[in-house]
Amino acid sequence: MKRRLAIGFSVVLPLFYFCVAIAQTTPTPLSALDKSIDLSVGDHIKVQHLLSRLQQAVASHNATEVADLVHYPIKVNPGKHPLTIKSPKAFAKDYDRIITSDISSVILKQKYDALFVNSQGVMIGDGEVWISGFCLDKNCKNSDIKIGTIQDTKNLKP
Repeated sequence: MKRRLAIGFSVVLPLFYFCVAIAQTTPTPLSALDKSIDLSVGDHIKVQHLLSRLQQAVASHNATEVADLVHYPIKVNPGKHPLTIKSPKAFAKDYDRIITSDISSVILKQKYDALFVNSQGVMIGDGEVWISGFCLDKNCKNSDIKIGTIQDTKNLKP
């Protein structure tokens, strides 16, 4: 009996470790959301990182960090009067007018797996923030993923 157990372990244990090694090296399949982001924006991993950085920066009220995540110039509509912001410095200066409490709340509540994606990009909330891919050269061989829209959607509804 002891000999059978020893033989059993000598066969089963290496097989177990082999299966664990295969599972660790086999990439997990992309979700439908990840695939959609890859097709419409460029790279779901970059979108995940941007969303995480955005939420951390908004939670700590770090205007400079949020400003670094934006594509310029950006037209923002935080209320009744749209603004065109041309630089990170101008964004940081007007941060409290741009990232209102309503917009901040939407950003902080957003879950990655609940993002909406279409040809315009990745939508946070009901359209308060849009993340898009932006070409950095004529042929679009180099691109960046940034925030392209910030708006208070309550003011857009009739």
